[in-house]
Formats: sequence, C-alpha cells, structure tokens
Amino acid sequence: MSQQLINEITKDYQKTEVPQFRSGDTVKVSIKIKEGSRERIQIFEGLVIAKQGGGIGETFTVRKVSYGIGIEKTFPIHSPLVEDISVVRRGKVRRAKLHYIRGLSAKQSRIKERR
Repeated sequence: MSQQLINEITKDYQKTEVPQFRSGDTVKVSIKIKEGSRERIQIFEGLVIAKQGGGIGETFTVRKVSYGIGIEKTFPIHSPLVEDISVVRRGKVRRAKLHYIRGLSAKQSRIKERR
C-alpha cells in the first residue's frame, strides 16, 4: 500500500483542532473514562516528555508525580477517548525526548518557561 492511500483513508479520523505543543510543555489531557454504564472525563496534567510517530498514529507521553510516585501515560493524539488537550505552560528544553527526567528529583526536574 502506498503512503498516499493510507493518508487518504485515515484523514477522516484525524482531529483538526490539535494544539501546538512539544516536549517540555505542561499539558492537561481530558480523557473519557467509562465506568459501568456511566462515562466521565478525567484530567491528567503533567510534563510532555516525548512525542513520536506521525499522522493517525501520532502519540505523546505525559509524566506527572502523584503522592511521590512518577506516573507516565502515553496518549494517541487522534484517539476518540482523548477529549481535549490544553497547554498550561511552555517549557524551554534542548531535547526532543526527556527520559532523563525520570532519574531526577522533583527540584532538579523543574523546567524554565519559554517566552
């Protein structure tokens, strides 16, 4: 299959209004969670440590520290379960992947704000 054909088929499923963000930014991701017959929205706020892929398969990884434990979640950008992505802060970093943040303390892992 050619890449053009794949792009043609998947363009209907891609979201049109995705905010511009990159590694180092702090984002709030609203996720739809189904519990039994009810559905609710839960917000996951943290630091974007990686973005990978492209097109319909593009994903990003968000890390937050909750009660002293680091939690990372990888979200597909175009998933119907991802309701909304909003940028809280823009961070100034010099790397595309910030996996080194995992080994730092909370004080060392602070990132300066980009103007």
